[in-house]
Amino acid sequence: MIDATTPPNRADRPSRRRFIRTVAGSAAGLIAAPAIVRGRNLNEKLDIAVIAAGGRGGHNLQQVSSENIVALCDVYEPAVARAARLHPHAKRFSDFRRLYDEAGGFDAVVVSTPEHTHAAAALPALALGKHVYLEKPLSYNVHEARVLREAAAKAGVATQMGTQIHASENYRRVVELIRSGVIGPVREAHVWVSRAWGRQSPEDAEKNRDIVSVLERPSDSSPIPEGLNWDLWVGPAPARPFHEVYWPGPKWYRWWDFGNGTMSDLGSHWNDLPFWALDLKAPLTIEAFGPPPHPEIAPASMKAVYEYGPRGDQPPVTLSWYQGTARPDLWDEGKIPQWENGHLFVGEKGMLLSDYGKHVLLPEEEFEGVTGPEPFLTRPSSHHAEWIDACKTGSPTGSNFEYAGWLTEANHLGNVAYRVGRKIEWDAEGMRVTNAPEAEPFIRREYRDGWSLG
Repeated sequence: MIDATTPPNRADRPSRRRFIRTVAGSAAGLIAAPAIVRGRNLNEKLDIAVIAAGGRGGHNLQQVSSENIVALCDVYEPAVARAARLHPHAKRFSDFRRLYDEAGGFDAVVVSTPEHTHAAAALPALALGKHVYLEKPLSYNVHEARVLREAAAKAGVATQMGTQIHASENYRRVVELIRSGVIGPVREAHVWVSRAWGRQSPEDAEKNRDIVSVLERPSDSSPIPEGLNWDLWVGPAPARPFHEVYWPGPKWYRWWDFGNGTMSDLGSHWNDLPFWALDLKAPLTIEAFGPPPHPEIAPASMKAVYEYGPRGDQPPVTLSWYQGTARPDLWDEGKIPQWENGHLFVGEKGMLLSDYGKHVLLPEEEFEGVTGPEPFLTRPSSHHAEWIDACKTGSPTGSNFEYAGWLTEANHLGNVAYRVGRKIEWDAEGMRVTNAPEAEPFIRREYRDGWSLG
C-alpha cells in the first residue's frame, strides 16, 4: 500500500520536531487561512502532489492523472520509479516532510498511506491551505479524526475521504428512499460484511487463507526489501523490526500498531450508507461482542452495537455492525435474503435491504409498484471527479472531512468498545468515554519519539 524512496541525508532533513511544530500545532493552533491556490476554471488543470504511489496510491494516482502530477512521494523507491515513468516531470520524494518544504509548487494533495500516517501526511496540507483527498479510514484513531475535521473546517479547502462507493447510484438512491420515508421511521439498522481478516484460530486461518495467519507478534525479523525506508514507513507508530507480516499492504491494517482491522477499513464503506441516510453523527453508547481482545491483532469476527439519539424528526436508532462470521438474527433465521454483505434498514412500514450495487424493499409483495421519489441528490461522474471539481469551483463533496470525520470517529469507537470489553458511554464534545477511563489510550496515543500532532 504505502511505498517510497530513500531519505535524504540526515543533515539535509528537517527535524521531526520542527516539522510538526510548523504544520500540526493541534486542532487549536492550525492556520485559519483560505486556500492559497490560484483561481481556476474547469478547463484549467490542478497541480497535484501524490503521497504514496503504489498499491492503493497507484490507483488514486491513475484516477487524478487528468490533472498535472507535479510531485510523487513514497517510502518505497520502486513505487516512485514506476509512477515517474508515467509522470517524468514530477519531482520525487521519499519523505513527505520534504515534499511540504516545496509546497508552493502544488495546489492539492492525494494521500494514500496506511492509516497510521494519515494524519501526519494530511495535516500539513490543510495547514498550508491545500485541497486534500485522503484514503479511508480518515485517521488512525478518534483524536486524529477530530483534529483533521477541525483543521479542514478552518482551512476552507476541498476535502474528500476515499470512500468511492459514496458516489454510486445505488447508495444515492437508497438515501433518497430512506429520507423520503418509503419504509417509515427507522429505529433499527444492521450492516454486515463477510471479510474475516484478523486474528483467527489456526483452523479458520487455514480455511480462509487469511493473509496474516500468524497468531502472535513475530519475535524475529525479515530482511528489509531493497528500496524500502522502513523507519519512514513506521513513522509515528511504535518502532518494531521489519517483518513480512506487516508489509506490503494490506497486511499491516489488522495490527493495532498500524491499523484497526475490518471495523475501520470496511466500516468506512459499509457504515457510510446508514450514517448518511439516517443523518447520524455521534453515538451515545457503543457495545461490542466477540472473542477476548488481543493486544496485537484486530479480530476477524466481532459485533458492535451503537445507540443514537433522535435527530430532528427522526427517532432514536440502533445501528449494529457485524464482521466475519457474525450476522443479524433476521439473516440467521432466513427472514431476509441471505446476501453475503449488506445493509438492512428496519422501518415502521417495511424494510430496505441493500449492498454496494443493488437494493430491494421488503416484503417485496407489499412494495410492488412502489418507485419512490424523484431523484434529488446529485450524481457525480466519479468520487475523484467530484473532488477535482470541488477544488476548482468550490462545489461540495460528498465525503468531505466534516462528514467523514464523524463517520470515522464512530467506526473507531466500535473498536474502542471491543478493546475495553464493556458498553461505553461517549461524550462527543469532551471526546472521552465517561464510564471507562481505561479507554483513553484507544482514543489517542503517544507517538514515537520525534513525532507529534501537537
